[in-house]
Amino acid sequence: MPPRSSATSSARRERLRRKPLPRLTDEELLELRFCDLRLEMSRSRMQPYLDRLYDELAQRGIRHRPHAWFSSEWFSPDGVPGIAVPFYLGHERLMRLEKKKMLEVEGGPERACMRILRHEAGHAICTAYRLHYRASWRKHFGRFSEPYPDSYRPNPNSRHHVVHLNRWYAQVHPAEDFAETFAVWLRPNSRWRQVYRGWPALRKLEFVDELLRDIAGAAPPVRTRRRLEPISELRTTLREHYRAKRLRYGSDWPDVMDRDLYRIFSSDRGCATNPTAASFLRREQRAIREQVSRWTGTYQYTIDQVLRDTIDRCRELKLRLAIDEEQARMQATLMITVQTMNYIHGGHHRILL
Repeated sequence: MPPRSSATSSARRERLRRKPLPRLTDEELLELRFCDLRLEMSRSRMQPYLDRLYDELAQRGIRHRPHAWFSSEWFSPDGVPGIAVPFYLGHERLMRLEKKKMLEVEGGPERACMRILRHEAGHAICTAYRLHYRASWRKHFGRFSEPYPDSYRPNPNSRHHVVHLNRWYAQVHPAEDFAETFAVWLRPNSRWRQVYRGWPALRKLEFVDELLRDIAGAAPPVRTRRRLEPISELRTTLREHYRAKRLRYGSDWPDVMDRDLYRIFSSDRGCATNPTAASFLRREQRAIREQVSRWTGTYQYTIDQVLRDTIDRCRELKLRLAIDEEQARMQATLMITVQTMNYIHGGHHRILL
Protein backbone atom coordinates (compact mmCIF):
# COMPACT_ATOMS: atom_id res chain seq x y z
CA MET A 1 0.00 0.00 0.00
CA PRO A 2 1.45 3.40 -0.93
CA PRO A 3 2.13 5.79 1.97
CA ARG A 4 -0.71 8.08 2.88
CA SER A 5 -0.20 11.58 1.46
CA SER A 6 0.25 14.56 3.76
CA ALA A 7 -3.05 16.03 2.57
CA THR A 8 -4.87 12.77 3.30
CA SER A 9 -3.26 12.54 6.75
CA SER A 10 -4.22 16.13 7.53
CA ALA A 11 -7.82 15.54 6.45
CA ARG A 12 -8.08 12.39 8.57
CA ARG A 13 -6.54 14.13 11.55
CA GLU A 14 -9.04 16.97 11.18
CA ARG A 15 -11.92 14.47 11.20
CA LEU A 16 -10.50 12.83 14.31
CA ARG A 17 -9.99 16.18 15.99
CA ARG A 18 -13.68 16.96 15.63
CA LYS A 19 -14.76 13.73 17.32
CA PRO A 20 -15.34 13.78 21.10
CA LEU A 21 -12.38 12.28 22.92
CA PRO A 22 -14.41 9.46 24.54
CA ARG A 23 -15.37 8.19 21.08
CA LEU A 24 -11.78 7.88 19.84
CA THR A 25 -9.99 4.55 19.92
CA ASP A 26 -6.44 4.31 21.24
CA GLU A 27 -5.08 4.14 17.68
CA GLU A 28 -7.05 7.21 16.69
CA LEU A 29 -5.83 9.12 19.74
CA LEU A 30 -2.23 8.24 18.92
CA GLU A 31 -2.64 9.83 15.49
CA LEU A 32 -3.50 13.18 17.03
CA ARG A 33 -0.92 15.86 17.77
CA PHE A 34 -0.83 17.71 21.07
CA CYS A 35 -2.15 20.80 19.30
CA ASP A 36 -5.19 18.80 18.14
CA LEU A 37 -6.35 18.20 21.70
CA ARG A 38 -9.12 20.57 22.70
CA LEU A 39 -8.39 21.01 26.38
CA GLU A 40 -9.33 23.98 28.52
CA MET A 41 -7.97 24.17 32.04
CA SER A 42 -11.03 25.98 33.40
CA ARG A 43 -13.32 23.19 32.18
CA SER A 44 -11.08 20.30 33.08
CA ARG A 45 -10.88 18.04 36.15
CA MET A 46 -7.75 20.00 37.16
CA GLN A 47 -9.52 23.26 37.97
CA PRO A 48 -10.88 22.16 41.38
CA TYR A 49 -7.37 21.06 42.36
CA LEU A 50 -5.92 24.40 41.29
CA ASP A 51 -8.64 26.20 43.25
CA ARG A 52 -7.69 24.19 46.33
CA LEU A 53 -4.02 25.12 45.82
CA TYR A 54 -4.97 28.79 45.57
CA ASP A 55 -6.97 28.49 48.80
CA GLU A 56 -3.98 26.97 50.58
CA LEU A 57 -1.74 29.80 49.38
CA ALA A 58 -4.31 32.40 50.45
CA GLN A 59 -4.53 30.89 53.92
CA ARG A 60 -0.77 31.41 54.23
CA GLY A 61 -1.02 35.01 53.08
CA ILE A 62 0.69 34.41 49.73
CA ARG A 63 -0.86 36.66 47.10
CA HIS A 64 0.62 35.03 43.99
CA ARG A 65 -1.59 32.52 42.15
CA PRO A 66 0.52 30.44 39.73
CA HIS A 67 -1.16 30.26 36.33
CA ALA A 68 -1.40 26.78 34.80
CA TRP A 69 -1.52 25.36 31.28
CA PHE A 70 -1.44 21.96 29.63
CA SER A 71 1.85 20.69 28.21
CA SER A 72 3.51 17.31 27.72
CA GLU A 73 4.88 16.96 31.28
CA TRP A 74 4.82 18.45 34.76
CA PHE A 75 7.21 21.40 35.14
CA SER A 76 7.55 25.01 36.27
CA PRO A 77 9.85 26.95 33.91
CA ASP A 78 12.75 29.00 35.18
CA GLY A 79 11.69 32.66 35.07
CA VAL A 80 7.97 31.89 34.71
CA PRO A 81 5.92 31.76 37.94
CA GLY A 82 3.44 29.21 36.61
CA ILE A 83 2.83 25.46 36.33
CA ALA A 84 2.73 23.22 33.27
CA VAL A 85 0.35 20.29 33.75
CA PRO A 86 0.60 17.08 31.68
CA PHE A 87 -2.05 16.90 28.96
CA TYR A 88 -3.48 13.57 30.06
CA LEU A 89 -4.83 15.11 33.27
CA GLY A 90 -7.12 17.25 31.14
CA HIS A 91 -9.52 14.39 30.33
CA GLU A 92 -10.43 10.96 31.67
CA ARG A 93 -10.03 9.42 28.20
CA LEU A 94 -6.44 10.65 27.98
CA MET A 95 -5.76 9.33 31.47
CA ARG A 96 -6.86 5.86 30.35
CA LEU A 97 -4.43 6.04 27.43
CA GLU A 98 -1.62 7.13 29.76
CA LYS A 99 -2.44 4.23 32.08
CA LYS A 100 -2.33 1.76 29.20
CA LYS A 101 0.94 3.08 27.82
CA MET A 102 2.82 3.77 31.07
CA LEU A 103 0.96 1.52 33.55
CA GLU A 104 0.23 4.44 35.88
CA VAL A 105 -1.00 8.03 35.77
CA GLU A 106 1.37 10.41 37.53
CA GLY A 107 -0.77 12.92 39.38
CA GLY A 108 -4.00 11.10 38.56
CA PRO A 109 -5.26 10.31 42.08
CA GLU A 110 -6.43 13.38 44.00
CA ARG A 111 -3.85 13.10 46.76
CA ALA A 112 -0.96 12.58 44.33
CA CYS A 113 -2.11 15.49 42.20
CA MET A 114 -2.14 17.89 45.14
CA ARG A 115 1.30 16.75 46.24
CA ILE A 116 2.75 17.55 42.82
CA LEU A 117 0.86 20.85 42.58
CA ARG A 118 2.28 21.98 45.92
CA HIS A 119 5.77 21.04 44.74
CA GLU A 120 5.42 22.92 41.46
CA ALA A 121 3.88 25.86 43.35
CA GLY A 122 7.12 25.99 45.35
CA HIS A 123 9.04 26.59 42.13
CA ALA A 124 6.50 29.19 40.98
CA ILE A 125 6.57 31.10 44.29
CA CYS A 126 10.37 31.02 44.33
CA THR A 127 10.37 32.55 40.85
CA ALA A 128 7.59 35.07 41.52
CA TYR A 129 9.33 36.54 44.58
CA ARG A 130 12.91 35.91 43.41
CA LEU A 131 13.60 34.08 46.64
CA HIS A 132 16.66 32.26 45.32
CA TYR A 133 18.48 35.61 44.98
CA ARG A 134 18.56 35.97 48.76
CA ALA A 135 21.77 35.08 50.58
CA SER A 136 19.72 33.34 53.29
CA TRP A 137 18.12 31.08 50.63
CA ARG A 138 21.57 30.09 49.34
CA LYS A 139 22.76 29.47 52.90
CA HIS A 140 20.05 26.88 53.50
CA PHE A 141 19.62 25.31 50.04
CA GLY A 142 22.75 26.05 48.02
CA ARG A 143 23.30 27.75 44.67
CA PHE A 144 20.22 27.93 42.47
CA SER A 145 22.54 28.22 39.45
CA GLU A 146 24.10 24.83 40.16
CA PRO A 147 23.73 22.67 36.99
CA TYR A 148 21.08 19.97 37.08
CA PRO A 149 22.61 16.49 37.01
CA ASP A 150 21.73 14.05 34.24
CA SER A 151 21.00 11.54 36.98
CA TYR A 152 21.30 11.31 40.75
CA ARG A 153 22.02 8.76 43.42
CA PRO A 154 19.72 9.44 46.37
CA ASN A 155 20.56 8.55 49.94
CA PRO A 156 17.34 7.08 51.41
CA ASN A 157 18.75 7.52 54.94
CA SER A 158 19.46 11.25 54.63
CA ARG A 159 17.77 13.49 57.19
CA HIS A 160 19.06 16.68 55.60
CA HIS A 161 16.13 16.70 53.17
CA VAL A 162 12.38 16.40 53.59
CA VAL A 163 10.54 13.48 52.02
CA HIS A 164 7.52 14.63 50.01
CA LEU A 165 7.44 13.24 46.48
CA ASN A 166 8.74 9.74 45.86
CA ARG A 167 12.32 8.99 44.91
CA TRP A 168 13.86 11.28 47.56
CA TYR A 169 13.41 14.09 45.08
CA ALA A 170 14.63 16.87 47.38
CA GLN A 171 18.16 15.52 46.86
CA VAL A 172 18.29 16.30 43.13
CA HIS A 173 19.13 20.01 43.19
CA PRO A 174 18.83 23.08 45.48
CA ALA A 175 15.75 24.23 43.53
CA GLU A 176 14.05 20.87 44.14
CA ASP A 177 15.12 20.90 47.78
CA PHE A 178 13.32 24.22 48.24
CA ALA A 179 10.22 23.12 46.29
CA GLU A 180 9.93 19.95 48.35
CA THR A 181 10.43 21.84 51.61
CA PHE A 182 7.83 24.41 50.53
CA ALA A 183 5.35 21.64 49.70
CA VAL A 184 5.73 20.06 53.15
CA TRP A 185 5.29 23.49 54.75
CA LEU A 186 2.22 24.34 52.65
CA ARG A 187 0.24 21.12 53.13
CA PRO A 188 -2.60 21.70 55.60
CA ASN A 189 -2.17 19.93 58.95
CA SER A 190 1.22 18.52 57.95
CA ARG A 191 2.62 18.71 61.53
CA TRP A 192 6.07 19.26 60.05
CA ARG A 193 7.58 20.41 63.34
CA GLN A 194 6.76 17.05 64.94
CA VAL A 195 7.46 14.88 61.89
CA TYR A 196 10.93 16.35 61.30
CA ARG A 197 11.94 16.89 64.91
CA GLY A 198 15.63 16.08 65.31
CA TRP A 199 16.26 16.20 61.54
CA PRO A 200 18.68 18.77 60.05
CA ALA A 201 15.90 19.31 57.47
CA LEU A 202 13.86 20.99 60.22
CA ARG A 203 16.11 24.07 59.96
CA LYS A 204 15.10 24.40 56.30
CA LEU A 205 11.42 24.16 57.18
CA GLU A 206 11.79 26.79 59.87
CA PHE A 207 13.60 29.05 57.41
CA VAL A 208 10.83 28.59 54.82
CA ASP A 209 8.25 29.39 57.49
CA GLU A 210 10.07 32.62 58.35
CA LEU A 211 10.71 33.49 54.69
CA LEU A 212 7.10 33.03 53.60
CA ARG A 213 5.85 35.04 56.56
CA ASP A 214 8.14 37.83 55.39
CA ILE A 215 6.50 38.00 51.94
CA ALA A 216 2.94 37.45 53.20
CA GLY A 217 0.62 40.01 51.63
CA ALA A 218 3.29 41.31 49.23
CA ALA A 219 2.74 41.55 45.49
CA PRO A 220 5.22 39.42 43.51
CA PRO A 221 7.83 41.31 41.46
CA VAL A 222 7.66 38.71 38.66
CA ARG A 223 4.14 38.56 37.20
CA THR A 224 4.55 37.28 33.64
CA ARG A 225 1.78 34.98 32.43
CA ARG A 226 3.94 33.47 29.72
CA ARG A 227 3.45 29.78 28.94
CA LEU A 228 6.25 27.48 27.79
CA GLU A 229 5.52 24.55 25.50
CA PRO A 230 1.72 24.72 25.71
CA ILE A 231 0.01 21.89 23.83
CA SER A 232 -1.37 24.44 21.35
CA GLU A 233 2.20 24.89 20.05
CA LEU A 234 3.31 21.26 20.08
CA ARG A 235 3.13 19.36 16.78
CA THR A 236 4.31 16.02 18.15
CA THR A 237 1.81 13.19 17.80
CA LEU A 238 0.83 11.19 20.85
CA ARG A 239 2.31 8.13 19.18
CA GLU A 240 5.70 9.85 18.90
CA HIS A 241 5.40 11.13 22.46
CA TYR A 242 4.76 7.70 23.96
CA ARG A 243 7.42 6.03 21.85
CA ALA A 244 10.01 8.42 23.27
CA LYS A 245 8.62 8.25 26.80
CA ARG A 246 8.58 4.46 26.95
CA LEU A 247 12.15 4.37 25.64
CA ARG A 248 13.25 6.88 28.30
CA TYR A 249 11.78 4.89 31.19
CA GLY A 250 12.76 1.45 29.97
CA SER A 251 15.30 -0.82 31.62
CA ASP A 252 18.69 -0.88 29.93
CA TRP A 253 21.07 -2.53 32.37
CA PRO A 254 22.68 -5.91 31.59
CA ASP A 255 21.22 -9.17 32.85
CA VAL A 256 23.09 -10.18 36.01
CA MET A 257 20.25 -12.03 37.70
CA ASP A 258 21.00 -15.66 36.90
CA ARG A 259 22.39 -16.48 40.34
CA ASP A 260 19.29 -15.04 42.03
CA LEU A 261 16.99 -16.80 39.59
CA TYR A 262 18.49 -20.19 40.42
CA ARG A 263 17.72 -19.56 44.11
CA ILE A 264 14.00 -19.46 43.30
CA PHE A 265 13.68 -21.63 40.19
CA SER A 266 15.38 -24.71 38.80
CA SER A 267 16.16 -26.38 35.49
CA ASP A 268 16.52 -29.84 37.07
CA ARG A 269 14.50 -32.66 35.49
CA GLY A 270 13.00 -33.37 38.89
CA CYS A 271 10.97 -30.16 38.51
CA ALA A 272 9.73 -30.99 35.00
CA THR A 273 6.10 -31.20 36.13
CA ASN A 274 6.20 -27.93 38.07
CA PRO A 275 4.83 -24.67 36.59
CA THR A 276 7.34 -22.78 34.47
CA ALA A 277 9.03 -19.77 36.05
CA ALA A 278 7.91 -17.62 33.12
CA SER A 279 4.24 -18.49 33.56
CA PHE A 280 4.46 -17.98 37.32
CA LEU A 281 6.02 -14.51 36.95
CA ARG A 282 3.52 -13.51 34.28
CA ARG A 283 0.70 -14.46 36.65
CA GLU A 284 2.24 -12.47 39.52
CA GLN A 285 3.56 -9.64 37.35
CA ARG A 286 1.05 -6.96 38.29
CA ALA A 287 1.14 -7.66 42.03
CA ILE A 288 4.96 -7.68 42.12
CA ARG A 289 5.17 -4.52 40.00
CA GLU A 290 2.78 -2.58 42.23
CA GLN A 291 4.42 -3.73 45.44
CA VAL A 292 7.94 -2.86 44.25
CA SER A 293 6.69 0.52 43.09
CA ARG A 294 5.29 1.23 46.56
CA TRP A 295 8.55 0.23 48.22
CA THR A 296 10.98 1.99 45.89
CA GLY A 297 8.92 4.86 44.44
CA THR A 298 10.05 3.82 40.97
CA TYR A 299 7.78 4.13 37.95
CA GLN A 300 5.82 0.97 37.27
CA TYR A 301 6.81 1.03 33.60
CA THR A 302 10.49 0.71 34.54
CA ILE A 303 9.75 -2.14 36.96
CA ASP A 304 7.68 -3.84 34.28
CA GLN A 305 10.71 -3.82 31.98
CA VAL A 306 12.76 -5.54 34.69
CA LEU A 307 10.03 -8.16 35.06
CA ARG A 308 9.83 -8.72 31.31
CA ASP A 309 13.59 -9.15 31.09
CA THR A 310 13.39 -11.61 33.98
CA ILE A 311 10.57 -13.57 32.33
CA ASP A 312 12.50 -13.75 29.05
CA ARG A 313 15.60 -14.97 30.89
CA CYS A 314 13.59 -17.65 32.74
CA ARG A 315 12.25 -18.83 29.39
CA GLU A 316 15.76 -18.98 27.91
CA LEU A 317 17.05 -20.97 30.89
CA LYS A 318 13.92 -23.18 30.87
CA LEU A 319 13.40 -22.64 34.57
CA ARG A 320 10.53 -24.01 36.65
CA LEU A 321 9.29 -23.44 40.17
CA ALA A 322 11.48 -25.18 42.70
CA ILE A 323 9.94 -23.94 45.95
CA ASP A 324 6.50 -23.22 47.41
CA GLU A 325 4.58 -20.59 45.41
CA GLU A 326 4.11 -18.21 48.34
CA GLN A 327 7.82 -18.37 49.14
CA ALA A 328 8.67 -17.93 45.46
CA ARG A 329 6.40 -14.88 45.27
CA MET A 330 8.15 -13.26 48.24
CA GLN A 331 11.64 -14.01 46.94
CA ALA A 332 10.81 -12.87 43.41
CA THR A 333 9.46 -9.59 44.77
CA LEU A 334 12.64 -9.10 46.80
CA MET A 335 14.79 -9.90 43.76
CA ILE A 336 12.97 -7.38 41.55
CA THR A 337 13.21 -4.80 44.34
CA VAL A 338 16.99 -5.28 44.54
CA GLN A 339 17.34 -4.97 40.78
CA THR A 340 15.25 -1.80 40.81
CA MET A 341 17.34 -0.25 43.59
CA ASN A 342 20.51 -1.17 41.70
CA TYR A 343 19.05 0.72 38.77
CA ILE A 344 18.32 3.78 40.92
CA HIS A 345 21.69 3.83 42.67
CA GLY A 346 23.46 3.12 39.40
CA GLY A 347 22.79 6.72 38.45
CA HIS A 348 19.88 6.13 36.06
CA HIS A 349 17.18 7.75 38.15
CA ARG A 350 14.63 9.87 36.35
CA ILE A 351 14.88 13.65 36.72
CA LEU A 352 11.77 15.86 36.57
CA LEU A 353 12.67 19.41 35.52
